[in-house]
Amino acid sequence: MNGPEISVEFASELGIFVPQARRRGPTKAVTDGVSTLGHVVESLGVPLTEVGELLVDGRPVPVSHVPAAGESVRVRAVERPQRVPGAPLRFLLDVHLGTLARRLRLLGVDAAYESTDIGDPALAGRSAAERRVLLSRDRGLLRRRELWAGAFVYSDRPDEQLRDVLTRFAPVLRPWTRCTACNGVLTETRKADVAALLEGGTRRTYEVFAQCTACGRVYWRGAHHDRLERIVDDAVAEFGTA
Repeated sequence: MNGPEISVEFASELGIFVPQARRRGPTKAVTDGVSTLGHVVESLGVPLTEVGELLVDGRPVPVSHVPAAGESVRVRAVERPQRVPGAPLRFLLDVHLGTLARRLRLLGVDAAYESTDIGDPALAGRSAAERRVLLSRDRGLLRRRELWAGAFVYSDRPDEQLRDVLTRFAPVLRPWTRCTACNGVLTETRKADVAALLEGGTRRTYEVFAQCTACGRVYWRGAHHDRLERIVDDAVAEFGTA
């Protein structure tokens, strides 16, 4: 870029996206005189999915604002909880977030997940077609124009990822109502109706079952239930349920 010079200051929460020198307060940036402020912010490293209010000389402006020489820009982070208007709150997770997807489903949150890498255009297109918030740690993916809505997942640790998403979007929690394998809805079922799908030890030991209405998978309180229950209890204690 070679044009008007502006001053840009990023919120501390956005420091992960910008070079160290831009994390300490206002810094100078040279624009081309025609690009929007949204484009300028992204060119400096911050996906617009992470940007909240944009202030120019203290007044809010849209991302379509074209910066002029001498303007002072403050880039705020998205407010939490973030509201996503226009559709029920639903998520789409990329191939690297399988554990997070399963934990969201465990809590009854609608979380579609691609277990294979279908490519950025297809992911962004599915986000738009189904109006799902795309969750990813891929900054380039979150900059795609066809994306309906998205959010950067700030941690690489599943516990922290889950808390990040629940804090940011405050989805309604309905634990034990979704299939962790396919995201389908679970319904209570009689043991007799699923007996043919069970191993002998499971048939003898357990009496209460649920089944996915989409893929047919059967669930019961097995050996891993205590670990899963801790995840659910911790989330419900902090964020509540429907």
